[in-house]
Amino acid sequence: MKSEKNKEEIYSLKTAFGYGIGQFSDTIALQMFVFFIFTFYYAVVGISVNLITIGYIIWSIWNSINDPLLGALSDRTNTKWGRRTPYIMVSVIPLCIIMVLLWTPPLDSEMNSFLYFIIVIILFDFTYTMYDLNYASLFPEMFQDLENRAKANSVKQLFTIFGLLFTFILPTLIIPRLDSRQYYPLWGSVGLLMSVVIGIGALILIKFGLKERKEFSQDYRSAPPLLRSLKYSLKNKSFRYFIVSNLAYWYVIGMLSTIVPLYGIFVLGIGEDSILLGLLLGAAFVSAAGFILFWQGIARKLGMKKGIMLSMIIYIIVLIPFMFISDVPSGFVAFIFVGIGIAGGLLFGDILLGAVIDEDEIETGTRREGGYYGINALITKLSTILVILSINLIFNSVGWTYFDPKGTTEATILGLRLLVFLFPTIALSIGILSISRFPIHQARYEEIKTQIAALHKKKRQQQHVE
Repeated sequence: MKSEKNKEEIYSLKTAFGYGIGQFSDTIALQMFVFFIFTFYYAVVGISVNLITIGYIIWSIWNSINDPLLGALSDRTNTKWGRRTPYIMVSVIPLCIIMVLLWTPPLDSEMNSFLYFIIVIILFDFTYTMYDLNYASLFPEMFQDLENRAKANSVKQLFTIFGLLFTFILPTLIIPRLDSRQYYPLWGSVGLLMSVVIGIGALILIKFGLKERKEFSQDYRSAPPLLRSLKYSLKNKSFRYFIVSNLAYWYVIGMLSTIVPLYGIFVLGIGEDSILLGLLLGAAFVSAAGFILFWQGIARKLGMKKGIMLSMIIYIIVLIPFMFISDVPSGFVAFIFVGIGIAGGLLFGDILLGAVIDEDEIETGTRREGGYYGINALITKLSTILVILSINLIFNSVGWTYFDPKGTTEATILGLRLLVFLFPTIALSIGILSISRFPIHQARYEEIKTQIAALHKKKRQQQHVE
């Protein structure tokens, strides 16, 4: 019995570290896009907020096809390197190239810039999703036990925080003012530097962090095609409640990351010293690093479901000051407390989805991480279009259709405050209501754990895995 448990639940810090460093590259790629892309194309390139919104709508239509398709394709792949590893290897170089192209649009006309914007964000999404989806799909396969997932996810999310700090701070060291066309050439240099770092992290992941279990090597045979995979996944009640909650969490992260450059400049009064913008979000994620251990303790005591509900309630509370603060010192204090909410979402998300995938495997006999992570990626990116639609609503209401640094009014300032507090509060409230109905509570997970161990033992025997 003990030997079977060891086979099922084996964990090593070396494996967690090797896998976790892939999250460093993943985070840099995504957050460079989320944090800077709107400010860059709106304030630096000069595209109107309405055209940017249209671009994101087209991008979201592409996502609705791309993400589930790549997920279902990954589940049905069979190579000597496994199901996920080949896609990660193939995606790295194109992703690094796109990370440079994102920041080098033509400036000769708004329409040319807009068309370039649409093409390059679609290419980014395709290459990033190919990397991220397959990387994320390996997490519940490599770390099979809830406790070990919590430990491995703590390592993974520390790399998330390192990646966030690197992404938020480094560009602000190089670019003096994020909303000025004067510094347009420096954006390409930053993109090149980021692409090199992403490539190095991904190579370390490929060399030391990818391990696909042999007992799942034949699961591709029973993996459903795309439409059936979508149907099975969306029929899963646990998954439906999870994705609404996860959408809310990523909406808040996306809103804060996207709007903080403008909030910092026009609400907190940050001028030429743009490094303060990076340090603001950096303060939140340094704080989050410490609070991950706090939420681990909460998870052990209350369970994952109650833990994430508590984290969302606290998240709402710590956002309240953003309606009132107006100086940099207050901003730093507020962002430090935001780290409490960020840490909860970072820790609980992958673990809850892992439990959903385990439950699905019991019902279907097949591990379908690709299908679930594909749909989850689509839902997560839906948060981006919701962020842009929210910004569009506010900016058009306050006369900021085109960026005008001299045209700020009290209405503009109020709009920025509402985007950072009111809209995230509504999203988190919906997330709390959804996750409160999540059916995998602590006792249910213990049942899943017992059943999944028996199923994996059977698969190992069938594949003659020692």
